[in-house]
Amino acid sequence: MKKTISDSIIEALLNAGITRVYGIVGDSLNAVLDSIRRSGKIEWISVRHEEVAAFAAGADAEMKGSIAVCAGSSGPGNMHLINGLYDCHRNRVPVLAIAAQIPSDEVGSDYFQETDPKFLFQECSHYCEVINSSKQMPRIVTMALQTAIAEDGVSVLVLPGDVAELRDDNKMPEQVLYPSNPVTIPSAEELKALASYLNNEKNGKRITLLCGKGCAGAHKSLMELSEKLQSPMVVALGGKEYLEYDNPYYAGLNGLIGYASGYEAMMNCDILLMLGTDFPYRQFYPKDAVVLQVDIEAKHLGRRTNLTYGVCGDVKQTVESLMPLLDEGRDSAHLKKSIEKYDGVREDLNELAVDENGRKPIHPQYLTKLVSDLASDDAVFTSDVGTPIVWAARYLQMNGQRRFLGSFNHGTMANALPQAIGAQVSSPERQVISLSGDGGLSMLMGDLITLRQHNLPVNVVVYNNSSLGFVELEMKAAGYLETGTGLDNVNFAALAESLGIKGIRVEDPADLESAVSEALNHEGPVVLDVIVNRHELSLPPKITFNQAHGFSLWMMKAVLNGKGNELIDLAKSNLFR
Repeated sequence: MKKTISDSIIEALLNAGITRVYGIVGDSLNAVLDSIRRSGKIEWISVRHEEVAAFAAGADAEMKGSIAVCAGSSGPGNMHLINGLYDCHRNRVPVLAIAAQIPSDEVGSDYFQETDPKFLFQECSHYCEVINSSKQMPRIVTMALQTAIAEDGVSVLVLPGDVAELRDDNKMPEQVLYPSNPVTIPSAEELKALASYLNNEKNGKRITLLCGKGCAGAHKSLMELSEKLQSPMVVALGGKEYLEYDNPYYAGLNGLIGYASGYEAMMNCDILLMLGTDFPYRQFYPKDAVVLQVDIEAKHLGRRTNLTYGVCGDVKQTVESLMPLLDEGRDSAHLKKSIEKYDGVREDLNELAVDENGRKPIHPQYLTKLVSDLASDDAVFTSDVGTPIVWAARYLQMNGQRRFLGSFNHGTMANALPQAIGAQVSSPERQVISLSGDGGLSMLMGDLITLRQHNLPVNVVVYNNSSLGFVELEMKAAGYLETGTGLDNVNFAALAESLGIKGIRVEDPADLESAVSEALNHEGPVVLDVIVNRHELSLPPKITFNQAHGFSLWMMKAVLNGKGNELIDLAKSNLFR
């Protein structure tokens, strides 16, 4: 048989160490699928929605620390990839998307399913190009793969179905991928300047660190830095899995899902040192402090809050180079006060995560703490955006082995199950737990069938409160009567059973611990459907005047509109405990 462009692409993927592609078949992908079949070395992971394919590829890439691939057929097929690709791109994980296209001679004729993928994907990719002939091979594939790896983001190859079948006599190089991890540190002059701000007591004695995802691999160095500076460490959500454990300087999270201790540690400091974080919420930054920043991306410097000084560098290497320049003998009062505050907040949070003598409905805090306590030491957690991410942030305990994936930057619904699929495919030996909201799961629920089809032992934990809970809370805080947030849910456990997946439904808190244990010890996929309290408030660390005013306005409207019983339920859930 003649060698085709599709064959060359699959050969390139194999040479890059790629062994699977996520997607849904379609006639414009026929040549690609046939090349995959004939290779015998790449597995086609068939999903039920292309959006799931992109999310799963992103989780796969994050777990492996290398590139992953998804594919979609022409028109609507590859358009369905776009939300998942946005998430991959903003999460900074390398993914290659193969976007099939209509026949090349029909482009521009308003042909059936015609779209312009190069235009559509330009906002969520670093590289997006159309393959028109074999003369572009193998260079265009190499550039797409290398760009995704080099930029930690998405590349898209647009491939018309007829072009995929064209003969290609070009020789594919054995190495098509060149991973590179250069050491980036500030210059000696920049390090001295950074140290001078930290050593100058005129700037104040209270130093707080704000650390994010860019601190991965720097745990030991950051513990030494906190000790030398006697500084509490506030962690952005992306840094939770890397810094929360074995950390005597931990003051908690900040932001909308954070703790009062993290908020106060930042607001009460004289110097804020940002390390590997692009924390976006400007209202949670101190207004009068000296703000210093270290980030591997120079374009991130100063874009969230006004900086006093910023440098470009890898966090671990920069901190290790900075340490000898820092003065000894720091005042520890700020650190001690912040840790005492965190210990009090942690105690209060744990008091909410209990079974109140069989009182229904179940507190979501209790569910999350049980899942964390009973999960394996190297479990992988994925979490939907909304209230599940709040409880995950506050109650999942990291230990240096566990992973925590989510849509932390893109903030999309329905990411948990698709990411769990990619994590489980990538790491079949590990326990994978999806913390799914009832709204998020409903959106991409069809891919529960993917768990059964590929026999993926994912634990899907459903926070079933019959509402879009976080949106409902946002409406209340803004003074609006909640509208359109109610969900008339099915029994997700019964639904799972009808799909050939084990389903467990829990309504009584007395049954919850045994149910969680049963689910986590089940050998195949399982859906744990837990009826949780709709009226549980996930309060931010700081309540603004506008939020308080809005909430008061909501209460008045609720009474005037005959919904006073909701106030009673809210009080029972959050005050009388």
